[in-house]
Amino acid sequence: MSYLKKIIYNCKQATFLIEKKQLKRLTFREEMELRIHLAGCGVCVLYNKQSRVINDMVQQLFHDSLKNELKLDDAFKADLQTRIEKGLA
Repeated sequence: MSYLKKIIYNCKQATFLIEKKQLKRLTFREEMELRIHLAGCGVCVLYNKQSRVINDMVQQLFHDSLKNELKLDDAFKADLQTRIEKGLA
């Protein structure tokens, strides 16, 4: 199988590159391989779109959770302190 056919028919490599691209910059070769594959594979194009949406949603959830300052209630703190002291005794 020629090198070009390996790129065109390798969805596993394409999904790897799609995920990698969301974390860091692809090399020129990887970028070209992904573009060639996406030009002929509608399934991976859809995967790329869905993956970006999911990644954006997770980032937003993580960002929002950092905004909300989480605090333990006093009863839980007291119970935890008691359990720690019993464990140390």
